[in-house]
Amino acid sequence: MTVTTAEQTHALAAALGEVLEGGDLLVLTGELGAGKTTFTQGLGEGLGVRAGIISPTFVLVRIHPNLADGPRPGGPDLVHVDAYRLDSSAEIDDLDLENTMDTAVTVVEWGRDRVEHLSDSRLEVDLHRAVGGEGPAPAAAGDVLDFDTDDDDEPRTIVFRGFGPRWAAAPHILDVTSPEKGN
Repeated sequence: MTVTTAEQTHALAAALGEVLEGGDLLVLTGELGAGKTTFTQGLGEGLGVRAGIISPTFVLVRIHPNLADGPRPGGPDLVHVDAYRLDSSAEIDDLDLENTMDTAVTVVEWGRDRVEHLSDSRLEVDLHRAVGGEGPAPAAAGDVLDFDTDDDDEPRTIVFRGFGPRWAAAPHILDVTSPEKGN
């Protein structure tokens, strides 16, 4: 799926957030500036959690509570994790995420190969931004990455992959063949 603005990234994630449930695990992958935090902000809006979502880079975990007067009162909280500085699943375990996994939506940036043990099901979201209008940025080791994160309106390619029983079927919002999507 391709989005051309940060607002589209946010809106797509907000629509997804409306169908997420407590216990859902999302793993976000993408280079710096790909839109992981913008995506998480949209999820937070769709979940109806407290505003002010920023990257948890230095604190590792931020919990955003569901708002009683929001669009989904009684809905799940959002646990936002940045695993960039963590080297293993053992370090993830030290964060005690299992205490909130059943009741909150857990979003882990940079979590691939570190969080798969937390749940039988997960939704992986890969965000790639174009570099110089050439399509998705390269992600392989040794490739050049563009660290200019000021251009929020570069096209992004977002790839969703579901694993486990929770994601046996894609939610309607992710069904790219849906006539409403126009894809």
